[in-house]
Amino acid sequence: MPKQDFVGRSIRGALSFFKESIFADEIASRPGLLQSLDPRIKAVTVLLFILLVMFTRSIAVLGLLYLLCLALAILSRIGLGFFLKRTWIFIPFFSLLIAIPALFSFVSPGEPVISAGPLIITRPGLMAAGIFLGRVVASVSLTVLLSMTTRHFELLKALRFFGVPQMFVMVLGITYRYIYLFVEIVENTFRAIRSRVGSGIHYRKGQKVVAWNIAHLWIRSYLLNEQVYQAMVSRGFRGEPLTLNHFQTKPRDWLWLFGTTMAILLLAYAEYRTRA
Repeated sequence: MPKQDFVGRSIRGALSFFKESIFADEIASRPGLLQSLDPRIKAVTVLLFILLVMFTRSIAVLGLLYLLCLALAILSRIGLGFFLKRTWIFIPFFSLLIAIPALFSFVSPGEPVISAGPLIITRPGLMAAGIFLGRVVASVSLTVLLSMTTRHFELLKALRFFGVPQMFVMVLGITYRYIYLFVEIVENTFRAIRSRVGSGIHYRKGQKVVAWNIAHLWIRSYLLNEQVYQAMVSRGFRGEPLTLNHFQTKPRDWLWLFGTTMAILLLAYAEYRTRA
């Protein structure tokens, strides 16, 4: 039975992970450090950190920034296990696979560190792979922190405050709602198939059932796209994200902005002095 239910458990696990990764508004409602900040100030500081990540060439600086991300996750009442799963799966993992060839001498010639026959790992290769992976992990961690500690529509409203085009923000808002409904449809469809067919089904018949449901899901999702937009318009949506609470900048927000800006400048200056 466990082998027969492998596909079902995989689908349910994937859907559960997907919903937890995207729809984490309950984390944004917790009384944590980042949750208490103005979304505009938070977005600015995250952008400044990402710019530092993009331009730094120091593994030590990238390591400090990643440790800062872990500390901010703890102070924002995000479980480390939950945070690490969402920052190391997918993008950083595949980035690691991309960075592996850069380790070897045929891509990064230089001083050898480890050699195993024709395969030679060089010091420049280790530095290049480490910087690349560090940038990806730090950038993903900062982005995840921003998205998990900010309610969806507050984040969209902050984007509009910084001049992001209305059409782009509107598409993001509609996509967010559509994905949620789409995931629910997939989960309910799978449950309906299992309740009517069960697990003991010939693979040819199973292929026909899956093919028919894929076609039906495509048609239904096409119609649902328009229905989601019409439902939003009927409830007052006019392209601008609306929130019950208005943005209010408090002294702690300015203190946070000043502190993070000074920390970024000090890290950039320390790296400059080290390289000089």
